[in-house]
Amino acid sequence: MSGALLGLVLGTGLACLWWSLWPRETPVRPRRRPALLVRLDDDLVLAGVRGLGAGGLAALTLTVGAVAFLLALAITRVPTVALAFALMGLYLPVGWVRARARRRRGRLREVWPDAVDHVGSAVRAGLALPEALVQLSERGPEELREPFARFADDYRASGRFGESLDRLKARLSDPVADRLIEALRIAREVGGSDLGRLLRTLSAFLREDARSRAELEARQSWTVNAARLALAAPWVVLLLLATRGSALHAYQSATGVVVLVIGGVASVLAYLLMLRLGRLPEEQRVLR
Repeated sequence: MSGALLGLVLGTGLACLWWSLWPRETPVRPRRRPALLVRLDDDLVLAGVRGLGAGGLAALTLTVGAVAFLLALAITRVPTVALAFALMGLYLPVGWVRARARRRRGRLREVWPDAVDHVGSAVRAGLALPEALVQLSERGPEELREPFARFADDYRASGRFGESLDRLKARLSDPVADRLIEALRIAREVGGSDLGRLLRTLSAFLREDARSRAELEARQSWTVNAARLALAAPWVVLLLLATRGSALHAYQSATGVVVLVIGGVASVLAYLLMLRLGRLPEEQRVLR
């Protein structure tokens, strides 16, 4: 009996030693996406580009760059010059998406105070908070009717206010919308009589912020336009030289390639520096 017990203890000890040699499985944590890709996804949503993620935009960028290279090569017959214009073509889709997102973000900044006033009026009139948001799909600003109409469909189909707010937040991809939605979520869950005061304060703050930003953007516009003109001017001249084939043969040599590289790097650095100096602080989505 004692021998069997001793063997059992020995076997248990050996099993524990064997088990300790193997690494324990750790829960797999979801990878955090790079901030650049997250911001690009937000810009795609704001630009109204549906069904095209960061991967699709990358494929479109490569396609545009290849087409620009072939067209420039057909015109200039100089591979180095064609490559320079192909690199410019790579930025065109991203620049177009960011420009559309920037314009829509500006339009949203102007209409959010009216939307908050609509919600506050509906709450004071006795409507429930979900119905006050649904009203924006019919009586709210034109820019916000479509996402709030989809919110209304989600809420009526599921009856889950929190999940419908999450989908609305993803469709808007706007920092102001994040603040408003989280404030409404807390008001719905906690309750209280300060919702009207909160909405009035938020509306006044948004109006003041939109007015100040509009004045700063009007003063900043000349800096941005000057940066774009300074970036485009030398390359427009190079494109005009493409009509005279003999003038482009110099860029086929090693010296010509060095000149193109230095000119491209200097143009990009100068453009980024001017934008950096004239850039206004952008609101970040901290309440995703």
